[in-house]
Amino acid sequence: MLAADAAHAEFRVCNGTQNLVGVAVGYRAEEGWITEGWWQVPAGTCATLIEGELQSRYYYLYAEDAARGGRWTGDINMCVAENEFKIVGVKDCFARGYQQMGFKEYDTGRQGSWMVQLSDTSGTQESQN
Repeated sequence: MLAADAAHAEFRVCNGTQNLVGVAVGYRAEEGWITEGWWQVPAGTCATLIEGELQSRYYYLYAEDAARGGRWTGDINMCVAENEFKIVGVKDCFARGYQQMGFKEYDTGRQGSWMVQLSDTSGTQESQN
């Protein structure tokens, strides 16, 4: 029974737009701040960014609409790279050869799972599952 519950624990992003969206996630881990990307999430689908029980209370998300150039951003600066990446640390992004983007903070309230719904309208919806 417990194993079945654990299999559903995750951080997911669902793309409610008509276009492909590229997504990056940030979180705190033992080795420090981590940013990872890019997940390519086609229109009308969902992607699991972090599998298993969520270990942190706060997660950070940045996304770009591949076709129209729209962005889902926030005011927490973290590092991203042009291609697939996993970056440790959020300081000196430019000096280390990365770009810096504003990530949106999600307070999961220490829930085991979390889902963010990206949409064409202003903002995103978030929920715990």
